[in-house]
Amino acid sequence: MTRLRISAISYLNTAPLLWDFEHGPARDSFEITYTLPSQCARELAAGQADIGIIPVAAYASIPGLLILPGVAIASKRAVRSILLVSSKAMEEICSVALDSSSLTSVALARILFQKWWGGERQFESLEPCLDTMLTNHDAAMLIGDRALAVDRSRYRTWDLAEEWIRFTGKAFVFAFWAVREEALRKSNLDLERMFQDSRDHGLMARNRERIAHTWSQKLGLEEREIESYLTRNIHYRLDEECLSGLQLFYRYAFESKVLPSIPELRFLSREPALI
Repeated sequence: MTRLRISAISYLNTAPLLWDFEHGPARDSFEITYTLPSQCARELAAGQADIGIIPVAAYASIPGLLILPGVAIASKRAVRSILLVSSKAMEEICSVALDSSSLTSVALARILFQKWWGGERQFESLEPCLDTMLTNHDAAMLIGDRALAVDRSRYRTWDLAEEWIRFTGKAFVFAFWAVREEALRKSNLDLERMFQDSRDHGLMARNRERIAHTWSQKLGLEEREIESYLTRNIHYRLDEECLSGLQLFYRYAFESKVLPSIPELRFLSREPALI
């Protein structure tokens, strides 16, 4: 059978999900490329990848996808890696530079402004360089590893997941694995189990320690800080709470004209695995 092509995101928060595909027996069953969230969605839409860990906002506009059950990048508290950054108070922010590598967090930022932070703002998508973004804008929205590196003592910051949870009481889902339906004809692998197993193995203590050691050198963060981020700030299960928050996000995104429609959640198996 043809090896399936995985488009993965090259951020710290995806490292546990990719454990078996980088270190275990699943390495021989897939071809993996690494990119940014927005590009991952484009590759899946174009058929350049069979499976991708895509921003949930992208799922609404790519036909023919099935969600792999049970696995997500989500948060039930402050996430730390999705930030609005400014030297001004919220009411003084008129223009916002948006991280061009993001889709879901851009949608979330727009929803927060429209529904709770009040008033219209000017938005512009830019490459994620904080100093450049703040040169001509009152605030910048950063995601992923660049957000983790922000010196919060220098700026006012708003954690977008924390703000969503404060206003809605719901968990927030940023991304999940999705597979193109037509790609399923290429393989008879148990994808649901393989991707859940990879997550579980990546979150095992000894493997988390290896991830923390590797990424501490890449990001200049302490290993204990990285382990805390992976175990406390990121929630890796697409459970009932996350599905409820996801459905509310889609509704608010549609109402705010951020997304064109409310998508139907279609899973690889008959029912989502709520684990």
